[in-house]
Amino acid sequence: MHDLVIFDCDGVLVDSEMIAQQVIVDRLAPCGLVLSTRQSADLFVGGTIQSASEEATRLGAELPADWVPETYSAIFEALRDNTPLIANVVDLLDQLDRRGLQYCVASNGPLAKMEITLGQNGLWQRFEGRRWSAHDVGHAKPHPGLFLHAARAMNAELEACIVIEDSASGVKAAAAAGMRCLGFAAHCDGANLRALGAEVFHDMADVPALLAMHGS
Repeated sequence: MHDLVIFDCDGVLVDSEMIAQQVIVDRLAPCGLVLSTRQSADLFVGGTIQSASEEATRLGAELPADWVPETYSAIFEALRDNTPLIANVVDLLDQLDRRGLQYCVASNGPLAKMEITLGQNGLWQRFEGRRWSAHDVGHAKPHPGLFLHAARAMNAELEACIVIEDSASGVKAAAAAGMRCLGFAAHCDGANLRALGAEVFHDMADVPALLAMHGS
């Protein structure tokens, strides 16, 4: 029986990942690191901009001191009024409400970013009091602390939580927290997520059946 569904934000609630990755690609090229958006996604999706800067530096980029805050600003601007919802996610939330199953969002991104992406789609208010950011909690995925914090805040038992994630770091965090994880693979076969222990699915419309399989 599940007590709580924990959603990641980018790539799970809103289709924002490739928008953000294009900004990162554009801002890394002048610093000596040329990547495609697919390469950028493989390297950076699921992390923070700080962790992206550290990995980019390791790969040879020479980043200015203000690269992290300026990249956040550029991503926020690119996402503003231009971030669609993931298909069928609102219907999924409606079904969770009808079942009386509580849910929340836990993201490595800052709340300011969630306010932009969720706000333009009506979900910011819907998740009122149920929004958690690694920037505030102090632990970013793949550390389990963000999910553990969400479970405590929502008064849910760890083994009764289910996480919906689209990144390797998120799947690892769920596993470390002792939580069941559904791996959302909208544009690929999800083999990387499956290899880490996630139950892979490809459409938010599939989630109610996956929950029902476990008696929720």
